[in-house]
Amino acid sequence: MFIVKRGGVAMIFVENHIGKINISNKYMIDLIWDVVSDCYGVSDMSFSNLKESIKSILSKNEAQRKGVIINTKNNFLLIDLHITVVMGVKISAVVESVTSKVKYAVEEATGIKVKKVNVFIENIYI
Repeated sequence: MFIVKRGGVAMIFVENHIGKINISNKYMIDLIWDVVSDCYGVSDMSFSNLKESIKSILSKNEAQRKGVIINTKNNFLLIDLHITVVMGVKISAVVESVTSKVKYAVEEATGIKVKKVNVFIENIYI
């Protein structure tokens, strides 16, 4: 498995006993966004830094969405999520819920094993 960028759009290529599978980065990010937005205690996704925020505003690439970074390592996915949580929720419970739901959804939808989901709390919504 590997990620290749073509024309500004990243694709994940997987080859197994069934054949070759191409998964767009946009599909992966949309899948993750849907899962995270349904998690209790999550208010929104956040940019990890000012540079990413400006880059996203200036970019016309619709596949790029704030708060989700996908990388591969040794045929596993590494997913970084930057979220805003609602004030008053138990942060550890929100992080555990987001981590398990994202891992399950990605593995079920794509068949690609997720090695790690890192959740970064960027803001607290009051």
